[in-house]
Amino acid sequence: MTSNITFIGAGNMAQSLISGLLQTGFPPGSITATDPLPAQLEKLSTEGIQISSDNSAAIQDAAVIVLAVKPQVMGQVLRNLTGLQAEQLLVSIAAGVPLASLRQWSSSSQAIVRCMPNTPALLGVGVTALYAPENVSPSQRRQAEDILNAAGRTLWVDDEEMLDAVTAVSGSGPAYFFYLMEAMIDAGQALGLDRHTATTLTLETAYGAAVMAREGVNDPAALRRNVTSPGGTTERALAILDAAGTAQIIEDALAGAATRSRELAEESGQS
Repeated sequence: MTSNITFIGAGNMAQSLISGLLQTGFPPGSITATDPLPAQLEKLSTEGIQISSDNSAAIQDAAVIVLAVKPQVMGQVLRNLTGLQAEQLLVSIAAGVPLASLRQWSSSSQAIVRCMPNTPALLGVGVTALYAPENVSPSQRRQAEDILNAAGRTLWVDDEEMLDAVTAVSGSGPAYFFYLMEAMIDAGQALGLDRHTATTLTLETAYGAAVMAREGVNDPAALRRNVTSPGGTTERALAILDAAGTAQIIEDALAGAATRSRELAEESGQS
């Protein structure tokens, strides 16, 4: 991938993607970043990329334009983007902004890929789901995938509506694990551990469990069974979770997040 890329918006996610691209050997001279805040551009000034405060000028030679702005200003940014060509690929990483709105603000024939990354992408260990309509070429799909691979793993969904489920599972997902970590740390303290010890045990256990689930040959259900001895401590703890309906609560929580994602998409389309 050697085509010119312009990032509109130079916030944390854009900076992470740019850093990841540069680490893979992508030429800095082929990357342009724009932002209305000089402080954001200053952070990138030492990377050797081109920086600008003029969105329309910055996209003139770009094959790919990454839209890394807040959802609430996406319409304004696209409507004010002059010189945009239908064959230029727009890659949107804004949550809750549907394809229909992006086309309304650009053009009905615009090549667009929607992406749903999550916050671990800021450290290069995220996961991003992508969706592309039929008018996006295979080479453009590869370009979008290469860009988001710079922040972790990627996968494609075949239906745009599935991005609401993606938002519920992985987009909001880190917060669920942080919530559990908080509760385990507090519970460890209640059992007599000091804060530092409870935090270290919780975080390292979470990390180790994630590595086992990610790199091992067994799925999470099998891993759970393997560490649950009959009549043991783990079985007692899991029985309490089951009695409280924890699995159903998690299902309800994710369904609520997916519903809210759909609501935000509808609200975005009205802006």
